[in-house]
Amino acid sequence: MKKVEIVEAIAEKTGLTKADATRAYDAIFEIFSDELVRGGKVSVAGFGTFSVGERAAREGRNPQTGETLKIAASKSVKFKASSALKDALNK
Repeated sequence: MKKVEIVEAIAEKTGLTKADATRAYDAIFEIFSDELVRGGKVSVAGFGTFSVGERAAREGRNPQTGETLKIAASKSVKFKASSALKDALNK
């Protein structure tokens, strides 16, 4: 699903206008992003938990040349599905 489709679904299910649904959608993901940037977690009951994971610096290889290169440490978003979501997927 793309943003437009999600906004339309929110508007349909809640009775909000598409403009209000868009503002709600944008606010939710801004809140999620702000919390993750601060290093926190975001838990959505019945859906799952988003958290920040850290990857250590490491050495890699360029597959074309075989040259060794350094890959910098980085952060990424991790997601752990709730048991309710896992059960719904495996019905």
